[in-house]
Amino acid sequence: MEVRLDDLSDGKVIALLEEHLRDMYATSPAESVHALKIHELKAPDITFFSARENQQLAGCIAIKRLNQDSAEIKSMRTVSTYRNKGIASKLLAHVLDFAKQNSYKTISLETGTQDYFLPARNLYAKFGFTETGPFGSYKLDPSSYFMQRVL
Repeated sequence: MEVRLDDLSDGKVIALLEEHLRDMYATSPAESVHALKIHELKAPDITFFSARENQQLAGCIAIKRLNQDSAEIKSMRTVSTYRNKGIASKLLAHVLDFAKQNSYKTISLETGTQDYFLPARNLYAKFGFTETGPFGSYKLDPSSYFMQRVL
Protein backbone atom coordinates (compact mmCIF):
# COMPACT_ATOMS: atom_id res chain seq x y z
CA MET A 1 0.00 0.00 0.00
CA GLU A 2 1.22 3.48 -0.88
CA VAL A 3 0.23 6.60 1.05
CA ARG A 4 0.88 9.79 -0.90
CA LEU A 5 0.04 13.46 -1.06
CA ASP A 6 -3.22 14.03 -2.86
CA ASP A 7 -4.55 17.15 -4.57
CA LEU A 8 -8.22 16.17 -4.19
CA SER A 9 -8.83 16.05 -7.92
CA ASP A 10 -9.64 12.33 -8.22
CA GLY A 11 -13.37 11.66 -8.45
CA LYS A 12 -13.01 8.53 -6.29
CA VAL A 13 -11.41 10.55 -3.49
CA ILE A 14 -14.15 13.16 -3.75
CA ALA A 15 -16.83 10.43 -3.65
CA LEU A 16 -15.21 8.91 -0.55
CA LEU A 17 -15.20 12.28 1.21
CA GLU A 18 -18.82 12.93 0.22
CA GLU A 19 -19.73 9.52 1.68
CA HIS A 20 -17.85 10.52 4.85
CA LEU A 21 -19.85 13.76 5.14
CA ARG A 22 -23.16 11.94 4.57
CA ASP A 23 -22.32 9.45 7.33
CA MET A 24 -21.30 12.21 9.72
CA TYR A 25 -24.61 14.05 9.21
CA ALA A 26 -26.55 10.78 9.52
CA THR A 27 -24.81 9.93 12.79
CA SER A 28 -24.36 13.25 14.62
CA PRO A 29 -26.46 16.37 15.15
CA ALA A 30 -25.67 18.88 12.38
CA GLU A 31 -24.18 21.37 14.85
CA SER A 32 -21.76 18.68 16.02
CA VAL A 33 -20.43 17.70 12.59
CA HIS A 34 -16.90 19.01 12.19
CA ALA A 35 -15.95 17.11 9.03
CA LEU A 36 -14.56 19.42 6.38
CA LYS A 37 -16.01 19.91 2.92
CA ILE A 38 -13.81 19.32 -0.14
CA HIS A 39 -12.97 23.01 -0.67
CA GLU A 40 -12.05 23.33 3.02
CA LEU A 41 -9.62 20.42 2.70
CA LYS A 42 -7.77 22.39 0.00
CA ALA A 43 -6.81 25.15 2.46
CA PRO A 44 -3.08 25.90 2.74
CA ASP A 45 -2.93 24.77 6.39
CA ILE A 46 -4.12 21.25 5.45
CA THR A 47 -2.08 18.40 3.99
CA PHE A 48 -4.19 15.66 2.45
CA PHE A 49 -3.08 12.07 1.80
CA SER A 50 -4.68 9.15 0.01
CA ALA A 51 -3.82 5.48 0.33
CA ARG A 52 -3.80 3.21 -2.68
CA GLU A 53 -3.30 -0.47 -3.10
CA ASN A 54 -2.60 -1.62 -6.65
CA GLN A 55 -3.71 1.83 -7.86
CA GLN A 56 -7.10 1.40 -6.13
CA LEU A 57 -8.17 4.00 -3.57
CA ALA A 58 -8.18 2.43 -0.09
CA GLY A 59 -8.58 5.46 2.17
CA CYS A 60 -7.62 9.00 3.06
CA ILE A 61 -6.52 11.23 5.91
CA ALA A 62 -5.66 14.89 6.40
CA ILE A 63 -3.63 16.85 8.90
CA LYS A 64 -4.40 20.47 9.70
CA ARG A 65 -1.73 22.76 11.09
CA LEU A 66 -3.14 24.57 14.14
CA ASN A 67 0.03 26.45 15.05
CA GLN A 68 3.79 25.93 15.04
CA ASP A 69 3.59 23.15 17.64
CA SER A 70 0.30 21.40 17.04
CA ALA A 71 -1.87 19.82 14.39
CA GLU A 72 -5.22 18.10 14.06
CA ILE A 73 -6.24 14.94 12.23
CA LYS A 74 -9.14 15.45 9.84
CA SER A 75 -11.15 13.37 7.37
CA MET A 76 -9.79 9.89 8.04
CA ARG A 77 -11.84 7.42 6.02
CA THR A 78 -11.38 3.91 4.67
CA VAL A 79 -13.12 2.63 1.53
CA SER A 80 -15.71 0.07 2.65
CA THR A 81 -14.12 -2.83 0.74
CA TYR A 82 -10.80 -2.16 2.53
CA ARG A 83 -12.16 -1.98 6.09
CA ASN A 84 -10.65 -4.29 8.70
CA LYS A 85 -7.51 -4.71 6.59
CA GLY A 86 -5.23 -2.31 8.50
CA ILE A 87 -5.66 0.67 6.16
CA ALA A 88 -6.69 3.07 8.94
CA SER A 89 -3.66 2.03 11.02
CA LYS A 90 -1.34 2.65 8.07
CA LEU A 91 -2.90 6.04 7.38
CA LEU A 92 -2.66 7.04 11.03
CA ALA A 93 0.96 5.88 11.29
CA HIS A 94 1.79 7.85 8.14
CA VAL A 95 0.26 11.07 9.42
CA LEU A 96 1.97 10.67 12.81
CA ASP A 97 5.32 10.31 11.03
CA PHE A 98 4.48 13.40 8.94
CA ALA A 99 3.66 15.33 12.13
CA LYS A 100 6.97 14.34 13.72
CA GLN A 101 8.89 15.31 10.56
CA ASN A 102 7.21 18.71 10.74
CA SER A 103 8.22 19.15 14.39
CA TYR A 104 4.72 19.16 15.82
CA LYS A 105 4.69 18.48 19.55
CA THR A 106 1.04 17.46 19.83
CA ILE A 107 -1.58 16.10 17.50
CA SER A 108 -5.26 16.28 18.37
CA LEU A 109 -8.54 15.11 16.93
CA GLU A 110 -12.28 15.34 17.42
CA THR A 111 -14.54 12.37 16.83
CA GLY A 112 -18.03 11.42 17.86
CA THR A 113 -19.29 10.02 21.15
CA GLN A 114 -21.84 7.73 19.46
CA ASP A 115 -21.26 3.97 19.22
CA TYR A 116 -20.65 4.40 15.48
CA PHE A 117 -17.32 6.06 16.37
CA LEU A 118 -16.17 3.45 18.90
CA PRO A 119 -13.85 1.64 16.43
CA ALA A 120 -12.18 4.97 15.62
CA ARG A 121 -11.76 5.87 19.30
CA ASN A 122 -10.27 2.42 19.96
CA LEU A 123 -7.84 2.82 17.06
CA TYR A 124 -6.70 6.22 18.29
CA ALA A 125 -6.22 4.86 21.82
CA LYS A 126 -4.15 1.99 20.40
CA PHE A 127 -1.87 4.66 18.87
CA GLY A 128 -1.41 6.45 22.19
CA PHE A 129 -4.11 9.11 21.99
CA THR A 130 -5.82 9.96 25.25
CA GLU A 131 -9.02 11.80 26.02
CA THR A 132 -8.65 15.54 26.43
CA GLY A 133 -10.88 18.58 26.38
CA PRO A 134 -11.76 20.85 23.48
CA PHE A 135 -8.85 22.40 21.60
CA GLY A 136 -8.52 25.13 19.00
CA SER A 137 -11.93 26.64 18.26
CA TYR A 138 -13.92 23.61 19.47
CA LYS A 139 -16.39 23.99 22.32
CA LEU A 140 -17.53 21.41 24.85
CA ASP A 141 -20.19 19.31 23.12
CA PRO A 142 -21.86 16.09 24.32
CA SER A 143 -21.52 14.68 20.78
CA SER A 144 -17.78 15.39 20.51
CA TYR A 145 -14.95 13.30 21.92
CA PHE A 146 -11.55 14.99 21.96
CA MET A 147 -8.24 13.13 21.94
CA GLN A 148 -4.60 14.16 21.88
CA ARG A 149 -1.18 12.60 21.62
CA VAL A 150 2.14 14.14 22.56
CA LEU A 151 4.73 13.37 19.90
